[in-house]
Amino acid sequence: MLDLDDRLDRIYENILDYEAKQVAELVKSEVEAGTDLKIILDDALIAAMDEVGDLFAEGELFVPEMLMAANAMKAGMEILRPLLSESDVPSAGKVVIGTVHRDIHDIGKNLVGMMLEGGGFEVIDLGVNVAPAEFVEAAAKHSPDIIGMSALLTTTMPNMPKTIDALHKADFKGKIIVGGAPVTLEFAETIGSDSYAPDASVAVSLAREMLGID
Repeated sequence: MLDLDDRLDRIYENILDYEAKQVAELVKSEVEAGTDLKIILDDALIAAMDEVGDLFAEGELFVPEMLMAANAMKAGMEILRPLLSESDVPSAGKVVIGTVHRDIHDIGKNLVGMMLEGGGFEVIDLGVNVAPAEFVEAAAKHSPDIIGMSALLTTTMPNMPKTIDALHKADFKGKIIVGGAPVTLEFAETIGSDSYAPDASVAVSLAREMLGID
């Protein structure tokens, strides 16, 4: 029988091979064997998604491969999530994400959400075409550490500062990250965002940095 490290390596490798069904089965086996949930999360799922982020940054993976790996990780998280919520394993932090008002693009936003979840964060996805008032309502309801918003059209980018202004007026104390194809660092700085993520892997590292996570 394989030892624990080898079994965790199998989960890790299957995420990198985009084998969602196999990942779910292996994670379920570890849960049934009584393996510590945090070990499964940290040493298999999060470790694999960290590798995916590194490979993307190095140009060895592209968005379609990142999505497939994230979907494989998500299959494992579907097994762990309800158990983690019942246990005392802390999340890395809570993040609310959404695509801004009048924008219905969601691929990038979905990838950011999956990568954050793979990084150990609790993610509340508001979906697309999210009005400023909906972000404010979610901030009040969930008390997130971070709010992330995306826009994929230059015509919807102005809804980012509108949303940020609404959050500031509502006295939101957390951090705000913006991103999306037409969004730039300069734009992010002018609208009062705390940070700008050019891609999903950077979003995860920024979230960790903002919350002081090594």
